[in-house]
This record gives sequence, C-alpha cells and structure tokens, in this order.
Amino acid sequence: MEVDVQLKSQLRRLKLSGILDTLEMRLLESQQNQLDYKCFFSLVLEDEIEARQARKTARLLEQARFGLKQTLEGFDLTLASGLNATLIRELATTAFITRGEGVILTGPPGTGKTHLAKALGHAACRRGYTVRFHKFHDLFAALTKADLAGELEALLSTLIKCDLLILDDFAFRKIDQTGSEYLYTIVDGRYGSRAIILTSNRALGDWLGIFPDPVIGGAILDRLTHQAHQIQLKGESVRKKLAFKSQNQT
Repeated sequence: MEVDVQLKSQLRRLKLSGILDTLEMRLLESQQNQLDYKCFFSLVLEDEIEARQARKTARLLEQARFGLKQTLEGFDLTLASGLNATLIRELATTAFITRGEGVILTGPPGTGKTHLAKALGHAACRRGYTVRFHKFHDLFAALTKADLAGELEALLSTLIKCDLLILDDFAFRKIDQTGSEYLYTIVDGRYGSRAIILTSNRALGDWLGIFPDPVIGGAILDRLTHQAHQIQLKGESVRKKLAFKSQNQT
C-alpha cells in the first residue's frame, strides 16, 4: 500500500498523468497476460504519449476558436453537389498545409463551405498544427480593437505565423483602406509558406469590388489565388437536404 502511494506521488511530481490514469488497468493486464517488464513499460509509456497528444489537440482546438464542432466524419459528402470527394480526402491529410497552399470554397449559402473549412481545420489540429478561425467581417473589428489596445503587432504576428488561417465568409462586405492594408500584411506575410482557407458566397470575379483600392486588392487576390485549390459547391442547401432526409427517416 505504501509503495502504491509513493509511486502515484512520484508520477504526479513527474506530471505523468497518462500513466497514473491507466496504471491500475495496466498492472492487472500485465498480471493476467504475464507481460514482461519491457512490454509493460512500453504500454504505460504509450498511455502517456496518447494522453499528452489528446491534451495538445484539445488545446489547439480551443485556440482555433471554431465554435460549433464540425468534422469531416460528420459531413455527408454525397449531399454536396459539385464536390470532389477524392480532393477533400486528400486535403484532409493536411499535406496542403506543409506545402503552404490555399483552399478556396465558394458557393451558395448552406452548401457546406463553413463545415468543410472547420473540418479541415479540425483535422489540422489533430495533426498538431496551429489553426485560427475568423469570420471575415469580425476580423477587422478584432484588428481595430487590438490596435487601440496596443496589441496589433501581437495579433498580426499570430495571424501570420499560425500554420493554418481560416477566413469564413470572405468578401462578405466591402472593407475600408485600413482594413485592406491589414489584410495585405497578413496575406503577404503568409504567402508561399503558410496555408489559408477561404469560404465565400461570392464568385472570385466579384471579390475585387470589396476593396477601395483596386491595386492593393489585386495584389491581395493574386497571392490568395496562386497555388490555391478552388472548390465550387453547387445546388441546394445541404441544411435543407439534411432536414428533408431527417423527415423521411421519421
């Protein structure tokens, strides 16, 4: 009994909570299966590794600020018209993040753009990448607030350096010159090295109209569309299809 208390105390002091949580189970398993010391040690170390990975993933998901949890496992690819399922599965490997590429999801409201963007972000967090999710129209309010608080440089640095930046509802409404300059700083800082996902209800051809200065707007869009996977979702709202499917099942 004294040995158990001492061992658990040592595990706590070493911050090995993964081992501590499964120790009793592993000891019983070891006795029942007559595991040697090396096998037992390997098992408890794997428990610690998995526990640390789970905590890291939870922390990355919290920092991403996705809001509603949406994953690829929860998205019915068969309901999204015009969607290349093979491409989505390839993007889910997160290789595009390693290559610093972009993903542009366009289409009518309700076709699953935000869900897919969050799902790819969720997959990225599970692979250890840092992700930041922002609604396009909220981003500039956050930047203005940071500027007033003397925290603009810190926020811009976060937006530039995170492994994956997701801007939802891009080109939702027109932005002013200051907003354009903020956006150029972010996009130019990420260009060619860090991945970005955009969702938009507007076609790419309409994006230039949101900028007060077509020169800076063109520079931003040129960087965003270069080496970007462009996915256009079509058809009726997925939410309507899901509601119809649910009604037919009841």
